Amino acid sequence: MEKFQCTILYAYLLMSTTILLSLPILSHATKHFNVLSFGAKPNGIVDSATAFAKAWDAACSSTDAAVIYVPKGRYLVSPVRFSGESCKSLDIVFRIDGTLVGSGDYNFLGREETWFSFERVTGVSVIGGSFDARGPSLWACKASSSNSCPAGATTMSFVESSRIKVKGLLSLNSQMFHIVINKCRDVKINDIRILADGKSPNTDGIHVQLSTDVEIRNASIKTGDDCISIGPGTKNLWVERVTCGPGHGISIGSLGKDREEEGVQNVTVKKTVFVGTDNGLRIKSWANPSSGFVQRIRFLESLMFNVKFPLIIDQHYCPHNINCPSQESGVRINDVIYQGIRGTSATKIAVKLDCSAKAPCTRIRMKDISLRYANEAAQSLCVNVLGDALGLVKPQTCF
Repeated sequence: MEKFQCTILYAYLLMSTTILLSLPILSHATKHFNVLSFGAKPNGIVDSATAFAKAWDAACSSTDAAVIYVPKGRYLVSPVRFSGESCKSLDIVFRIDGTLVGSGDYNFLGREETWFSFERVTGVSVIGGSFDARGPSLWACKASSSNSCPAGATTMSFVESSRIKVKGLLSLNSQMFHIVINKCRDVKINDIRILADGKSPNTDGIHVQLSTDVEIRNASIKTGDDCISIGPGTKNLWVERVTCGPGHGISIGSLGKDREEEGVQNVTVKKTVFVGTDNGLRIKSWANPSSGFVQRIRFLESLMFNVKFPLIIDQHYCPHNINCPSQESGVRINDVIYQGIRGTSATKIAVKLDCSAKAPCTRIRMKDISLRYANEAAQSLCVNVLGDALGLVKPQTCF
């Protein structure tokens, strides 16, 4: 009986193997598109935006995975829009070995809102490359208080997109924000560098809003505004191993600008380093009525080096003290944990939690905090805060 069962099993396996071997092998070809083939000029003089757009259209038309390749060289590129609405390919990689540059004339980019705009795309990766927007000429115009300056262009934005990867990129001297993630899902940003002057206006490193499941890992950000700004509608954001400075820190907000506003929830910021920044880990909201909220926030394992306000909640945010709202913020801040944060403060008040009288901050927890000011003890300042402290907490909590 056993011999008969073994014979039947052997016959079944042999038949199954024969069927599998007879099945057609599916092709997973990748189509390659070199921007030079579409007329791009790597001399930094001739505008290559049309060539980039044609390469994108060719990649979109492919039913296979596609790679758009940008060889070494300097490519002058005016603002270009990459739309995914008609794309057949759901796997397009921009592989960039070259440097993409703007013009010394700030209107070359500044006439548009975004330099490289990705809209409604799925499965797009931007790998490598340097993006030099040549922002200083526009910054100088703004510093002169001239009314003729354009707002300036964000270097790269993704809007209403999913399965996005950005890796190994250098963004240099953006006119405005460097990278914007807006209304997106499943975004991974890794191993990038962002660089702008510490006094450059509105040059946020990475701005995330109305987006879900975003990861930012292994980034060095030096800029004139927030290294990372987290806007309304952000959910499930993970930030890890980011070095920030100069800049304004990593900020949730500003929130509460509008009465009807989506909340921010499930944000983890871990293993970050702040060097000489205006703030470290910040939550900021305007003193307006608002439906907004902040909840389930984790600030973990950060190092502070000469940071003006290492830990700050500011619910009376008004950066230029002009036409400031006189009400109390309606943004509800709840369930925020600060843990494993060490270093030095450039101001005596290292922990400043200025919450709303209308909606006090609740469930604020401090654990294993050690912040110093020069050669003396730092201090905490708390207004309208409910919370607790665990383990060693210096400066001593004031709630």
